Amino acid sequence: MPSQLKVSVGQYSAKGRKKINQDFHGVYIPEEPQLTSKGIAIALADGISSSDVGQVASEATVTGFLEDYFCTSETWSVKKSAHQVLSATNSWLYSQTQQGQHRFNKDRGYVCTLSAMIIKSNTAYIFHLGDTRIYRLRDNNLEQLTKDHRLWISADKSYLSRAMGMHERLELDCKTLAVDKGDIFLLTTDGIYEFVNTGFMVETMSEQSHDLDNAAKMIAEQAYQQDSDDNLTVQIIRIDDLPNQDAEEAYQQLTELPFPPILEARAVFDGYKIIRTLHASSRSHVYLAIDIGADRQVVIKTPSIDLQGDPAYLERFLMEEWIARRISSPHVLKPCTQTRKRNFLYIVTEFIEGQTLTQWMIDNPKPDLETVRGIVEQIGKGLRAFHRLEMLHQDLRPANIMIDSTGTVKIIDFGATKVAGIEEISRPIEHANILGTAQYTAPEYMLGELGSSRSDLFSLGVISYQMLCGKLPYGTQIAKATSKAAQKKLKYTSIPGDSGIPLWVDEALRKALLPEPHKRYQEISEFIYDLRHPNKAFLNKTRPPLIERDPVVFWKSVAFIQLIIIAMLLV
Repeated sequence: MPSQLKVSVGQYSAKGRKKINQDFHGVYIPEEPQLTSKGIAIALADGISSSDVGQVASEATVTGFLEDYFCTSETWSVKKSAHQVLSATNSWLYSQTQQGQHRFNKDRGYVCTLSAMIIKSNTAYIFHLGDTRIYRLRDNNLEQLTKDHRLWISADKSYLSRAMGMHERLELDCKTLAVDKGDIFLLTTDGIYEFVNTGFMVETMSEQSHDLDNAAKMIAEQAYQQDSDDNLTVQIIRIDDLPNQDAEEAYQQLTELPFPPILEARAVFDGYKIIRTLHASSRSHVYLAIDIGADRQVVIKTPSIDLQGDPAYLERFLMEEWIARRISSPHVLKPCTQTRKRNFLYIVTEFIEGQTLTQWMIDNPKPDLETVRGIVEQIGKGLRAFHRLEMLHQDLRPANIMIDSTGTVKIIDFGATKVAGIEEISRPIEHANILGTAQYTAPEYMLGELGSSRSDLFSLGVISYQMLCGKLPYGTQIAKATSKAAQKKLKYTSIPGDSGIPLWVDEALRKALLPEPHKRYQEISEFIYDLRHPNKAFLNKTRPPLIERDPVVFWKSVAFIQLIIIAMLLV
């Protein structure tokens, strides 16, 4: 059986010599599939002693983090999910203080420190602000992983410089590190680490490895005996096992269902009646079929039998349906809900009655600018649905875009899509760099670099350019430019001036298609806006000379200047 992420947990918290306990802590270990997709969450918060509502802030922070993190999208990265959740909590705490009587004294408001961790697959993600601490014990060496956000005025006087709810904008330390089996993470408040030496902590965790709750209690009691005057909270997390499948185990999971045979028209297959073949290649077969139970037309995609020995291909194939189910956009292909038992490996999606953008461009070799804008805007909306979930399509091309009978544009085929949340999961299957069709692929992929939303923007720019003039902006040179030196020599071919396309539109395309990703538009929405609204910077750049704009005024100006020169010479 494949191994899973397993941890042992020990926790203890007491008010100590304080009247109330303003600390709050918690651990949440979900069941599968969230254990793999989201990981394990640990959090510790300490309300500041000068505030009467510090305990409210710490409880709200920890509870919100542990609950809301697991409600975020599985496609989001850990960092984005945690930051979104903590930013929302920080805003709530800050607003509560601003609405109260202590809005001008943040030390009396809804403020607390926080140290939190997400352990996902073979990686630990640390989020921290304040003076609670996270340590890692490895090979009997206790290493502090967090930095205290405390400003010292003198040897015995200091104050917090950062905390939850202290400022309107969240300033969060984020750190990522690989974990090993046997690693122990220790979270403590200042009431512990200021009074207990590291040697005692290490020795106690070692001797009480069979009972981590008791180890946490013993460390807290030691702090109390050493005259700690603060609340006492300790959390101990030990990594007992990590998800480290071998390739054979992963491959077996992917191939539990048999590959379907080549399907013929009128064949009945898993409750579907095959009508005809829509597409066939060495990688997959696509059929138009009727769902007999629902009496509707659907599209069935099956993997090629020739690739049944390629685990990386199979994983990407199965990911397509997973991705489609998580994107809700009228401009992205929708999957069909599977209500019957599936006996073979395949994907079922909606049937789009229409044509690919490739065929549309053949049928419409000289479209008007407004029609092109409409198509680009719809593609952009579909791409933004991917990007909001931290997904990159990575293979945007005319063949992967459909236009239905109503003129609605939809992005299809997610075989190359990259999902940030999935990329964080350690996988034993080796993946080659997934590139789209060379003519539409962003130059950074050719250098082996990671893509971004600006990479999808580049592909959209190529498609936009091709629709307007029937050619490619760099010809076939992109595929050959596999070094930065070669990419610097790439020359953008401007749309011909006699095409009727405004020069400022050409400049918008030029910017979207720059080889350097950081020089392109930051957002797809900016590009789409500039396709419809003249950008002042582009207007100034493309403004024709005066002799072309108004020849009469030009020659009058020349004559006037000559008259002045003659008058000066006569004088």
